[in-house]
Amino acid sequence: MSTGMTARTSTHPTPMPTSPPPADCLQRWRALCRWWFAAWVLAGLSGCATMAPVDRAAMASTAIGLSKTTTLGRIASGYSPGEDQSGFRLMPLGKFSLDTRVELARRAEVSLDVQYYHLENDETGRWLLRALRDAAERGVRVRLLIDDFYTGGQDELFLALAAHKNVEVRLFNPFCCLRERGQLTRFLASVGDWKRVNHRMHNKLFVADGAMAVIGGRNVANEYFSRSKGDNFIDVDAFAVGFIIAPAQELFDRYWNADVVYPIHAVTRSPQTDEALRRQFEDWTGPEKTPPPDPLPATDILGYGPIADDLDGGRLGLIWAYAYVFADHPDKPFDGEAGGELMETSVTYNVFEELRKAKTELVVSSPYLVPGKDGMALIHELRERQVRVVMMTNSLGSTDEPAVHAGYTRYREPMIDQGVDLYEISSSRVKRNKRLNLFGASLGRLHAKLAVIDRQKIFVGSMNLDPRSATLNTEFGTVIDSPALALELLRVIDIDRLQSAYRVRRSPSGEGLEWLSLEDGNEVVLTEEPDATFWLRLKFKLLVPLVPEALL
Repeated sequence: MSTGMTARTSTHPTPMPTSPPPADCLQRWRALCRWWFAAWVLAGLSGCATMAPVDRAAMASTAIGLSKTTTLGRIASGYSPGEDQSGFRLMPLGKFSLDTRVELARRAEVSLDVQYYHLENDETGRWLLRALRDAAERGVRVRLLIDDFYTGGQDELFLALAAHKNVEVRLFNPFCCLRERGQLTRFLASVGDWKRVNHRMHNKLFVADGAMAVIGGRNVANEYFSRSKGDNFIDVDAFAVGFIIAPAQELFDRYWNADVVYPIHAVTRSPQTDEALRRQFEDWTGPEKTPPPDPLPATDILGYGPIADDLDGGRLGLIWAYAYVFADHPDKPFDGEAGGELMETSVTYNVFEELRKAKTELVVSSPYLVPGKDGMALIHELRERQVRVVMMTNSLGSTDEPAVHAGYTRYREPMIDQGVDLYEISSSRVKRNKRLNLFGASLGRLHAKLAVIDRQKIFVGSMNLDPRSATLNTEFGTVIDSPALALELLRVIDIDRLQSAYRVRRSPSGEGLEWLSLEDGNEVVLTEEPDATFWLRLKFKLLVPLVPEALL
């Protein structure tokens, strides 16, 4: 939003020179000037930089469909209630979710199509990349598509993977230069191209042999699969077979062949030969630097065992239902504006249309909850029809994005005033919730993007309820019509909502908020942001007025 300004002529006399400022002030001023000069120079450089031209007709490829000649294909097509139905298994525990991806890679015979926003160079990322490499050496075609936001300093790893036969790596909306200098430097080098690089691909999808897939919100890094010694994320994925696989492959192809996607070799090069890169990959992903994950428990919290047991037996334990998948067009973020109107083809618009159909109850989990005017209008409409609305998000003490939490707090009291049952995940309560051994002593941050509508339909995907998902990022998700899955998902959400979260309400005086929990049968009431230190609360209060909501 622009603001008008009027020039004025001062009637005050010119002030007399004052004594020089202290030396430390001069040093700070000079440092600031050097920073801005560097940014200006880098912006100039970025304005001259262009991506290498690519022959898009020559590089185009499409997904390989389901074949009953493959092991996964035979299992997937062995039984189904109907051609238009899909089978699902929810995966609320990261250990099982990672194992499912790796098992699919190990058993693939024809193709692996893999799409992620963040694939980290840590034990988990390298473990999965090793499984992809091993599949490629068996003759499996591997297509890996990664958003370029988190690849800073990791080009050599992905180049080493791409040096293997049958592997192709592509980057969504890549940064042009200074790629090895870290995230801040890459953005400084793109100051003149900010509008472009601020748009990212947030999709997550893993498809094996056109037969089986993993969809949901998890990226690929230690913290998404309970392997981090510090922070771990609470999330839910879904394993899927059946009708939705072919449409998911079509959506992958739309991105793979998009104009904003580039082969990694068109973006960056290595001074090493392909042979040297392959040796380096072997060293990085070998057992010394990439140890395997810990063994799996016998079952997860829903009673499912490891997917390998089902695959070995040739029959999957699934819940069958009608479902559809959808994704933003890869050009969506470049067509819209931050904080602009929702496009009717967007994932956010279509999810809102499903949520609007709620008649009795809507339960939502979103780590970043900034509903904006469209979200608040939806909440108002639902509450006018007496629909119970339950929302769960991160507390200040558990969020990994304090700036987004600042945007959320602007809507916290208005949502409560509308009658929303609002819950915030507590890091301390997660630590104390030992019964299900979800996170041990590590910090649990909410990352699951879920919705349950009337205990009948569910949404599982990558979309947050915030402006960035609505207009700046691309997203992927599925809506499934299944009371059985809705019951399972509510069970998972309630574990977090009732045992690991605070309920937020207005204080009895109407001024300020209270956070409620039950500890050993006793009600505990807090009057300040839980799990947040004095300094964190102070920094947060200073941050709130400075955060532009449209960019959250």
